Amino acid sequence: MGEVVYRSEVIICRDRGPLRHAHLPATDDPVEFGVHSAIAEHYGVTPEREVAATLDYIVAAAGG
Repeated sequence: MGEVVYRSEVIICRDRGPLRHAHLPATDDPVEFGVHSAIAEHYGVTPEREVAATLDYIVAAAGG
């Protein structure tokens, strides 16, 4: 096996309920994660405000 060339260091903090924020490499501001629409309904929560879900970021990253 070759040498490790990159190790991502991410810090994820839970704010309250489904709201979280992550400190990502190469970003100055934290990124917010939460729930919206059908995802909130599935988990039986009513978000204070709708925020992109983790799944949304995964799909966007895979599509990029």
